[in-house]
Amino acid sequence: MADWLRGMSVGQWYQAGDEDPFEVIAVDVRNETILVQHFDGTLADFDFDAWMELGARQAAQPEDWSGALDMDREDYGVDPDIIQIDRWSDPLDYLDSRH
Repeated sequence: MADWLRGMSVGQWYQAGDEDPFEVIAVDVRNETILVQHFDGTLADFDFDAWMELGARQAAQPEDWSGALDMDREDYGVDPDIIQIDRWSDPLDYLDSRH
């Protein structure tokens, strides 16, 4: 097994050049393929040779988790960058106010 493959595991995020980061979701050693999921939810697979040519490097996981869910920030119902502590005091108050 190649040394670069030993350090790879499912759930790690990578980035190739200036492209958006993507997550490794499967490594098939027998078929020599790596399956990745891009932030927007699209899937791609690379054979080991194509992966080496890609030159991907480890990257941080995106802070905004909405990409694969096909959601805009407005669809969250809250602004994820602003913590509203008073809303956490009683979750039922929030549910009742939506009717």
